[in-house]
Amino acid sequence: MNYNQVFDQAIDRLHSEGRYRVFIDILRNKGQFPNARCFHGHNGPKPITVWCSNDYLTMGQHPKVISAMEDALHDVGAGSGGTRNIGGNTHYHVELEHELAELHGKEGALLFTSGYVSNDATLSTIAKLLPGCVIFSDELNHASMIAGIRNSGCPKQVFRHNDLDHLEELLAAEDPETPKLIAFESVYSMDGDVAPIHAICDLAEKYNALTYIDEVHAVGMYGEHGGGISERDEAAGRIDIIEGTLGKAFGVMGGYIAADQKIIDCIRSYAPGFIFTTSLSPALVAGVLAAVKHLKNSSEERDAQQANAASLKQKMADASLPVMQSETHIVPLMVGDPVRAKKISDILLAEYGAYVQPINFPTVPRGTERLRFTPGPAHTEEMMNDLVGALVEIWDRLDLELAEAA
Repeated sequence: MNYNQVFDQAIDRLHSEGRYRVFIDILRNKGQFPNARCFHGHNGPKPITVWCSNDYLTMGQHPKVISAMEDALHDVGAGSGGTRNIGGNTHYHVELEHELAELHGKEGALLFTSGYVSNDATLSTIAKLLPGCVIFSDELNHASMIAGIRNSGCPKQVFRHNDLDHLEELLAAEDPETPKLIAFESVYSMDGDVAPIHAICDLAEKYNALTYIDEVHAVGMYGEHGGGISERDEAAGRIDIIEGTLGKAFGVMGGYIAADQKIIDCIRSYAPGFIFTTSLSPALVAGVLAAVKHLKNSSEERDAQQANAASLKQKMADASLPVMQSETHIVPLMVGDPVRAKKISDILLAEYGAYVQPINFPTVPRGTERLRFTPGPAHTEEMMNDLVGALVEIWDRLDLELAEAA
């Protein structure tokens, strides 16, 4: 076996399909985001504007968050000392779990090192605990949810995206006594659409299924206190397990679930992804705790983000750019070709100092490649005008198709 040849061929395939991923070398400017410094492809740092960060509300730059992390670092040091089983529960972790449980109206919560891990560990564990469980999964679910379902070893049924009739058809075909789990997201981050939560819960109650919702692109940003779409739609009490991230709207790092205490205790006791992983650094947890507390009482960041997202969508539409319809803060711009999506991204960065990452297969289906913009509360109207002007010029330069006038 020529191992190097195999690896070379694998990378060559990505290049030939236009899917080879390039990660730019970047430093954010503290207190000045979305301004950053880029070290990619030139000598020394170049000022850029970031348009694709998942730090949706710029909480990673918030003075309360930074101060809380500094205080924790000087109080308890850098690391957690290992797993929580060995090193114990750092008190910051206990406080944050209490805040997250309260945020979602649940009895308990459990922290993980990332949103990916919380999905993988929880879905794989909960399904294994239910004898003969069948998981019903929306076809556009996150890769981490798919991994958790696969790792459970349970049979799965994939229903068409947000298609309630298809979901009911699949549920009705199962034995009424079979344990069932419906796994779906609140905000689907590539299209920016929202799940019909109450309607899914109606089906879950009708067919005696548990519900699992991924709120990673919604926590902090929707609902009166930042509890996500399930809080906004007053549906949190109907969901059995709510999963979220601490690395997007809350601006730091980590993942979690919130649920009844029995479920939390089962995951805590059985999930290898929790038991055998070093727990989050206390400084990180302290930063998240500050962010959660702040966003429970402040809608300023949420309101500004929504206003800027709506403004950018309108500016793109007015310029006949092919912006996709989205009811959330996600602003997807359709390209439909991986090579062209990468080319547009490269020109924006090199010539206009605007950074947005192309989104290609397998994140989105082939032929639907796009640029995904996430304007935040700190993006100015001048920045948006500059961006749209640059996109119009590039569209013309590359002779790309514009949207038809409404």
